This record gives sequence, structure tokens and C-alpha cells, in this order.
Amino acid sequence: MKELKRRNGISAKRLVHAAFFVSILTICLAACSSRKPYTVELMPAPEVFAKSVVDPFYEVENMEERVAWQGTLYATDRQPSAKKDLFYDNKRGFLLRLGIAEIALAGKELDWEEARRVSLLKNRSKKYPLKVAEVREFGILDRSASELIDPDLLPPDLETPAKRFADLIDQKLEKSRLKEIFIYVHGYKVVFDNPVLVTTELWHFLGYEGVAIAFSWPSTPSRWAYVSDLETATVSAHNLRVLIDYLSEETQAERIHIIGFSAGTRVVIDALDQLSLICSGKREAGLRCKFPVGQVILVGSDYDRDLFGAALVNGLLEVPDRLTIYLSEADKALGLSKWLFDRERLGQMLRDRTMKPHVMEFLRRNPSLVLIDVTNAESAAAGNGHAYFRKSPWVSSDILISLLHGLGPEKRGLEKLPNQAVWHFPEDYNHRLEALLDESLPTE
Repeated sequence: MKELKRRNGISAKRLVHAAFFVSILTICLAACSSRKPYTVELMPAPEVFAKSVVDPFYEVENMEERVAWQGTLYATDRQPSAKKDLFYDNKRGFLLRLGIAEIALAGKELDWEEARRVSLLKNRSKKYPLKVAEVREFGILDRSASELIDPDLLPPDLETPAKRFADLIDQKLEKSRLKEIFIYVHGYKVVFDNPVLVTTELWHFLGYEGVAIAFSWPSTPSRWAYVSDLETATVSAHNLRVLIDYLSEETQAERIHIIGFSAGTRVVIDALDQLSLICSGKREAGLRCKFPVGQVILVGSDYDRDLFGAALVNGLLEVPDRLTIYLSEADKALGLSKWLFDRERLGQMLRDRTMKPHVMEFLRRNPSLVLIDVTNAESAAAGNGHAYFRKSPWVSSDILISLLHGLGPEKRGLEKLPNQAVWHFPEDYNHRLEALLDESLPTE
């Protein structure tokens, strides 16, 4: 019998085996989720901090004030949970809810000095799992409501939550060296707590500068949820765009940086695509359009490479100051995703490490688009090679230094080979980084 025609990018033969491989893919993408319910083990110290090249906690005496709120801000379009052991369900809530999550070290209590010491260790003899101890929701972000939302779901006061959230952000920004917001968007198959805990980690290693916000979209912790989660990511992209618009207009933030991981990069890219189309419409009307989006970082991106090209054509690069994409040959999860969809994934290293001349010319003309190969970075292939932004001290170091100081890849110890448009981590990365930061960074 002849093979049936391809439909929706997946052949009939692939559809026969898709369910089996989706189940395998969920296992490989498990790095997107915590290994224990509601806990995340503290990530290894990034290279730049473990070697004391940079001290993110140089104002230790003011650290309690810099931490602010004793928790992490969040925005979520998950449905609130009626269960005692859950803060939010893994279902679409459509409305964007704002609040603060209080973070604790599961089973241990450390004073600040001990917490600082432990977090800066590259290799630890003990495990330090983080958990969400308490959640205080302010309420619904008013601009996420629309005429398509059931009026019975809306409280009488829709203005107070947005104002309270923005006021807290501005109070923290006034005390911070960086007047910037950092938004983390998680990947597939995780509960509400995971992005809050990972955001807390990132903010900790940013020295609690600026303001960090966890964007928790309703992914589903089920081995069969991969395809449905991808559709949900498209829905949540609208709410991320609404959040960016709100933060741009209602806070004093000078820049909004976004870190997207795995399937969460779909949320990020689609939200930026929407912003670029809004800007395109305003430009045609002779109006100025500029959102204060600074750096956008995409890690382990499970996004169709051709769809990303379409977003570039729409004007995606006109929204952020810099768009960085981390690539890997060792990411097994993206390898399975590629097999399932029969499409190259954005986070995969280029086949045969070759790039067509017209693509290289595009990158030359658009230096704000940066490609970085992490294949040879320390521990980048650990596990299934998908969670390298937390497991590789080199990669986490590169991301954090970029966010903290805005340095380009050439100032962060990375290297670009002759006649190539992709940066990579050289064998002596740690030594190069140390020397370059001595030259680039001011003495604290």
C-alpha cells in the first residue's frame, strides 16, 4: 500500500508511531520539570560566581532590603485550585493573575551568610531543595479581561491588583542599581511552582537586582500533554504580550528582559511576534511604537525554525534590543521533537554546522540576533542535554553576565570561528571570561 499523503507536516507513518514517541519525549523533556513535587534543587553556581570573578552580593549589609518582599513576584493564567496541596491547577484560566510567592528551603533553615556561601559552591556535598511555602494573590490584571470572559469570574474591583503590583515593582526599582525587569517563561510539563522557583534562582544569582517575575503558563504535568501544551502556549502568548504591555506603561522599568525555556519559547516568540505586528500597524499610521524590551534569551527552543523565519520577516527583531538563541547538538529532547514534527527545531545546532550564504548575510546585517552553540560547554550534555541553562555553569554564567552587564558575546569569553556566524564556548572559556571581565567591568 502506498504511503498516505503528508498532512499538517506529519506523515501517516509518523502518526502511527507518534503516541509512542510522544511518551518518550515527555521523559526526555522531564528536565523542564522538577524531580520532586513542588521542589527544585538549587542549581550549581555559575562559573563566574563559583570562581569569585564577580560577586553578585557585594552589598551584603543591604541584602535583606535588596531581596524585597521575601518572595518572588509571579503572573499566571492558570486556573486557581480548590485543592489544599495546590496553589493553581494545570488548566487554562485565561485571565492573568498577579501575586507574590514566598520561597523556603525544604527541610532546612539557613541564615543569609550561610545561604550566600552555599549558593556560590559549584559542587555541593548536600542537596538544597527549594519550595514555594505560601502564595499571596493580588487579583486579576484588569487588561487581561475581555468581553469574551464570563462576567461572573470578574471581581467588582479590577483596578487595585494592577496598581498594587506596579507600585511594588517601582518601589524595588527605586532601590536597585538596575532599573530593569526580568521575566522567566518555563517549559513543558511543569506545575505552577517550578517557574517560580527557577525565577528565584535566577534572581538570586542576579544579586536581587531589578525585579524578577515568573510567568507561569498552564502546562500540564502529564506524559500525554505535549501536543495540548503546545496549543496552550499559543493561547498564553497573548497574556504574555498583555503583561509586557502593562509593565511598559505602568512601571518605571527602563528595560524588560525575557528568558524563555523549551516549549516556553513558543510563548515568548509568539508574544514578540504580536508586538511586532502591533508596531507595524502603528508605523503605517505614522505613530511611534517602541516597547522597552531589552534582551530576549531563548534556551532549548522547541520552536519550528521555519516559523521563526516567518516571525523575522514580520519584524520580530524590531522589538528587543538583542535576541540570543542558544543551540546544542546534544539536546536529545529536541531531537525527538524534530522526529515527531519532521521539522528542524530552533534550539538545535545547524546540520553539519553549515549555514547558507544568504543566512550568514542576514546575520551580518542584523547583529542584534546572536546564535550561541553550547555543545562544548561544561556539563551542557548532562542528562538528556536539554536543561543546560541550569546544569552547565558555563551557560548559566554567560546568561547571567549578559543580563547583569549587557556585554556582547565577544566580551563574555565566547569565540566565533572564521567564516562562521555562530559563537561557541572555547576550551579555555573560564580563563578568557575572567580576563575579559577584569578589563570590562568597573571595580565595585
